[in-house]
Amino acid sequence: MSSKPKVFLTRGLPAPTMRRLESETELIFQDIDRALSRDELLAGVRDADGMICLLSDQIDAELLDAASRLKVVSNYAVGFNNIDVDAATARGIAVTNTPGVLADSTADMAWALLMAAARRVVEGDELVRSGEWEGWEPMQLLGTEVTGATLGIVGLGQIGQAIARRARGFDMNVLYWSRTRRSKNLEQQLQVQYCELDELLGSSDYLSINVALCEDTRHLLSKAEFEQMKPSSIVINTSRGAVIDEQALVEALRQGAIAGAALDVFEHEPQVTPDLRKMPNVVLAPHLGSATDRTRCQMGELAVSNCLAACAGQVPPHLVNKTWHPKD
Repeated sequence: MSSKPKVFLTRGLPAPTMRRLESETELIFQDIDRALSRDELLAGVRDADGMICLLSDQIDAELLDAASRLKVVSNYAVGFNNIDVDAATARGIAVTNTPGVLADSTADMAWALLMAAARRVVEGDELVRSGEWEGWEPMQLLGTEVTGATLGIVGLGQIGQAIARRARGFDMNVLYWSRTRRSKNLEQQLQVQYCELDELLGSSDYLSINVALCEDTRHLLSKAEFEQMKPSSIVINTSRGAVIDEQALVEALRQGAIAGAALDVFEHEPQVTPDLRKMPNVVLAPHLGSATDRTRCQMGELAVSNCLAACAGQVPPHLVNKTWHPKD
């Protein structure tokens, strides 16, 4: 009989992660390049000791009840709003995530989006590809200045801090709001200034959203918030789509309450509000925040380490439900 834990993986991960899983676990995995159906998820988890899932997999009480042996749900993500953590805790199941390795790659992506929106890169790309570009013109696709502008950061966690550090190279005035104000020492180190959310909204030329999704932050930006912003401002979101009321964003863009948006995440992902796809002043990316080889491999290592630790009756390195304890 194998002493290796049975681990259910919901989708293929980078090659080094797959090699480790194949070596150290009795892997339950369907090698198909698509998200698993609900029935496939229920069937796959049934005999598993551990589960490694994605942010797009909904892990609720019904699924947890289908897995009598399950010890851990290891999320291949920093966020874990796809998991009913309370239900897992009540069933003695650990929940883990992969923090600390994707701040730089996500911050880089936020800056890529910011620059693309500010300098109208996507529109320019489309113009050149269309074959209709007739050459340089003095008023062609004029963008907005980044150097010296005011950047507002909503959420100064690891990703927000990484974004702030990058802003120094553009001599930006950086303001931030977080539900918990950071230390004076960190503010001085990052050269950022705390202000209340209302003031932040009214002062920012670029607004970067970097908060976790919870009930307090769901639709943190909606109609009233967009109305407080500058008509010239641009919103960048690399956190979670539902932090922004997507229909309110459409109306704000349509009415000129703000100038543009650059989004890597969406409220009903992978569905996107149709009007957003039609707007030239919106840059859309398919959730690429952590999409570098190195970061995705590091995430895989953390996910596997979390899973194996819990399966072995140990406290995993990145435990979400802190009241969980290994069973005797």
